[in-house]
Amino acid sequence: MNLCQDVFRVRFSVPLERFDLEAEFAASRRVTGLFGVSGSGKTTWLETMAGLCPTARGLVQFGDTIWLDSKRHVDVPPERRGIGYVPQDHLLFPHKTVRRNLEAGQRRAVNSGHDFVRMVAHVVEVLELEPLLEQSVRDLSGGERQRVALGRALCSGPRMLLLDEPLASLDLHLRRRILPFLQRVRDQFELPMLVVSHNPTELQALCEDLIVLRQGRIVATGEPLQVLTRPEIFPFARSQGFENIWSGRLSQHAEHTSKVVLGTAGSQVALTIPRVDIKKGESLSVSVAADEILLSTAEPVNLSARNHIPAQLESIQSVDHRCLITARICPDLSLVVIELTADAIEDLHLVPGASVYLLIKTSSVTVYA
Repeated sequence: MNLCQDVFRVRFSVPLERFDLEAEFAASRRVTGLFGVSGSGKTTWLETMAGLCPTARGLVQFGDTIWLDSKRHVDVPPERRGIGYVPQDHLLFPHKTVRRNLEAGQRRAVNSGHDFVRMVAHVVEVLELEPLLEQSVRDLSGGERQRVALGRALCSGPRMLLLDEPLASLDLHLRRRILPFLQRVRDQFELPMLVVSHNPTELQALCEDLIVLRQGRIVATGEPLQVLTRPEIFPFARSQGFENIWSGRLSQHAEHTSKVVLGTAGSQVALTIPRVDIKKGESLSVSVAADEILLSTAEPVNLSARNHIPAQLESIQSVDHRCLITARICPDLSLVVIELTADAIEDLHLVPGASVYLLIKTSSVTVYA
């Protein structure tokens, strides 16, 4: 599919118990996220894309292919849409091995013209499934089940991947372990993806575009960080664990800490993080909560916080009795979001354009690796 055209276009309605889901959106970016409270219609949107919602009425178009057009009585069956769907409960075959689960979509992949043997080998390598292939699904951990569910969807040779709360069933440690696998899938398979999540950090790490749903209606769309920091959206995003997230490469190790380089050559920022056991040069993601960042108008000395990063303030806005500041630390990194009180901003005489230092404790950095 030529990604210069719309990846998908929808204009449909689905009656739900408390309201109707009304969706009208054209995705021009490859990875789109759906964000909102539980019960806002996110999973129903995925089911409509997959052809699993018989009450949906309207239009669903993928590239130049029509999957649903109620006026023309077109409703392509799920098995002919080429969807790789990973639901919240994974739906793996518990009586089969990991290998047999991966082979479940072989016929569909072959019929779509894929080299199945090569495809499985690639999926196994990317998701690091080789040690698990002969194990029963019943013996797997939650994170391993998630990787197998992803692998099974990919091995069916899909044209598009739908992920419904891919990390919601995992504890915090496993989420940090599995998120890099989702980023690998995004980067190495280059499939259009629609990702449902209530976690704003995951959505920023994975998605290029974001849709916010509230009671079946689209209330905001756009680049994830811009959407999540809107005054009407941020209080909910904060309650769901909003953090700044960046990707970088491991540059060096000390006894108790490591350093990661953010940005590209010529415009890089070094960040001291908790010690991680990965090799130098390997990629990883890190995040910091907006309320864990302190500001200084002068370069600090004799401070326990290891990270003193020069930045320039870009905006200041009032949100939910606090102030939300955005700052730029280097041209090719997303803006940093900082939460401060109005009193702090007044006392420091902070205004857009001001030069500051961001103070970040090593222990405040979360590592995804």
